[in-house]
Amino acid sequence: MKSHIYKTQNFKTPIASRLGGLCALALVVALFATNAFAQAPGQVRVASEAYPTGNPQTSVILLERFAPSEIRAGSSFDYTIKLTNLTSGEVADLILTERLADGFAMSSMSPEPKSSSGGTATWHLGTIKARESKTLTVTGSASMVGELSSCATVTFTTQVCSKITIVQPALEVTKTLPQEVMLCDPIPMTVRVTNSGTGLARNVVVKDTLPSGWTTMSGQSEIVFQAGNLPAGVSREFSVDLKASNTGTFENCVEASEDGGLTANSCASTRITKPELTLTKTGPNIRYLGRGAQFELTATNVGDAVARNTILTDMIPSGLTFLKASDNGQFGGGRVTWNFGSLEPGASRTVTVDVKATGISTVTNKAEVRSVCADANAEAMLEIKGIPAILLEVIDVEDPIEVGGTVTYLITVTNQGSAVGTNISLKAELPAEQAFTSADGPTAGTANGQQVTFAPLPSLAPKAKATYRVVVKGTGIGDVRFRISMISDQMDSTVDESESTRIY
Repeated sequence: MKSHIYKTQNFKTPIASRLGGLCALALVVALFATNAFAQAPGQVRVASEAYPTGNPQTSVILLERFAPSEIRAGSSFDYTIKLTNLTSGEVADLILTERLADGFAMSSMSPEPKSSSGGTATWHLGTIKARESKTLTVTGSASMVGELSSCATVTFTTQVCSKITIVQPALEVTKTLPQEVMLCDPIPMTVRVTNSGTGLARNVVVKDTLPSGWTTMSGQSEIVFQAGNLPAGVSREFSVDLKASNTGTFENCVEASEDGGLTANSCASTRITKPELTLTKTGPNIRYLGRGAQFELTATNVGDAVARNTILTDMIPSGLTFLKASDNGQFGGGRVTWNFGSLEPGASRTVTVDVKATGISTVTNKAEVRSVCADANAEAMLEIKGIPAILLEVIDVEDPIEVGGTVTYLITVTNQGSAVGTNISLKAELPAEQAFTSADGPTAGTANGQQVTFAPLPSLAPKAKATYRVVVKGTGIGDVRFRISMISDQMDSTVDESESTRIY
């Protein structure tokens, strides 16, 4: 910073002295120099000087004085001092001191000086802007005849400045993850790093160590993004898909750093959810051939995410014929299908399917339920049995007979059902008017008093017949009843038949 002092007076002599650098500079300028230039009506420029070089092209302040070329003694007149900043920068601490001429009676000054005493007035003009001018007017009169000599001293401060740009880059990093995602879906992650300061952030690197069980789609557990040099206000963004191996809530943090030691961190949390389906299937354990059976299926979402696009399928095995399905179940290709759409966590859907047993066997009825990210299976066993419908018939071959004659009873056992009859046992009851003579059939018959018992027939196939004969002799007159009873493994009680015979 430089301070300058300049002085002018109205002597008609050249400039008395000039000092440069940080020294004060005193100048004496003739008040009535030539080069007249009108400042105000009746005034001409009587003196001017450019400080400090004398050349307005290379100087700081131009001082000009304007006054009438001549004044009659005793008349009031004005003279003007004009200061102009010749530079493109501000000039500070500008002070003008005017020593009034002897014999000059000052009547006013505009603007008012900071101080005025002993024939000297001082103006503190402060800072003058680039190319700005400031003008001072002094008004008064002179009673003497001759030349008035007034001098001005100017001081000011100039600055020679240089600028060094001081910068402070600043890193900001943001990490974006979805708040919730299903386990089997990709996890989209976005990382954005920004230089929010000033100046260049050099060799910015972003590192992300993934939570346990998380990887990129290619199996990496750590990700490094090279952001390079980041100018002020510039951002770079990176995106990648991740995957998780288990459910839960996870916090994932990322760190950005650069060569100057700046760091920034950002964390984001994601909840990993998964639908979980269960399927139950219930129905009868046994059905007889030709009979109907109903199975009930219940699908439940016991997970913590919506099971989307949930479809239940029930496969109808050989030996069963589809009859109907509840809840708009569609049958085709040997299976029944229900489309449940979305199944909320904790929600269940129950449906039924009706079938008919058409083949003797033990069948496994399988079903599956599937959705996005979940599935379950269930099955039910069904034993299909035949029905051993055993028909018992008895007729007498001779009727009537005389006392002492014989009669043959023909006993026929027929399996009219669809299953084998087993351990078929026959027992005949003779009336008192008859006596046992003989018995034959597929098993041996044994008489004991009035009873004839046949050993059990181990099996009788569907539609097969077994024929027994019992021969008795009439021993008394009467209309008598020959009775036969039958029981098997498939019967809960006996089947009884009788045949009447007249003995005379």
